[in-house]
Amino acid sequence: MDQEEIATLISVVIVLVLVAIIITLITVFVRRKNKLLLEQQVARELYEKELSEIQIEIREETLRNISWELHDNIGQLMTLAKIQVQLAKENVDAIEEASSTIGNAINELRMLSKLINPEAIKNLSLRKAVQLEIERFNRMDYIKARYTIVGTPFSVGSDKEVIMFRILQEFFSNTIKHSKAKNLDVMVTYTENELLINAKDDGVGFKDELDYSGIGIKNMTNRAKVIGADFKISSVQNEGTKLRLLYKLNKKLSKFKA
Repeated sequence: MDQEEIATLISVVIVLVLVAIIITLITVFVRRKNKLLLEQQVARELYEKELSEIQIEIREETLRNISWELHDNIGQLMTLAKIQVQLAKENVDAIEEASSTIGNAINELRMLSKLINPEAIKNLSLRKAVQLEIERFNRMDYIKARYTIVGTPFSVGSDKEVIMFRILQEFFSNTIKHSKAKNLDVMVTYTENELLINAKDDGVGFKDELDYSGIGIKNMTNRAKVIGADFKISSVQNEGTKLRLLYKLNKKLSKFKA
């Protein structure tokens, strides 16, 4: 075999090796791409499932709240109006009081009607949804609640805001049911690159160190991870509990006023 044949053979071998390497690289690339697409699909399905569950939870919580308000607030107003009408037989001035009481009950029913409509709940912005919750707490005299907005409100997307609201709703529920708090403060701060939510009560706090494996806190933590938000709850016994939820905006995210 002369040198020319050897050179030709070596060239052929090199070409075959290069072709084999290229095929291997393409195969590896395609497999990794398919794996990534599959992971993205699974993540998308899990996100949609979580979002669907959260929307159901919000509707159920809203219906429970409406039931309590019908019983505790509007029911009491109507009972008072009935008594005032009965007293009007002896005191004509009681008619005006009864009329005023019935008017208040009608206004309360109008406010509740906004929450009964599923589309109204679905289309509420985070800012408006939190405002309605705070107004309900004060109206029902559950707790003295304050709500502060700092900066110019904008939306980070309805899906993310639904999840944020559910996290807050769970915190509110724990405050109302277990903390024995007298005051609740909620502050939502909008800046150029962040949406920061701080909520705190002045209740009994936690006697022991916070258990992040507990169902309530675990749900809030996992849901914050779903939207890529930083989440923290801290508590001091007899001083209350604090929630901090920080969502950093993607630079590519298009912000618009809520």
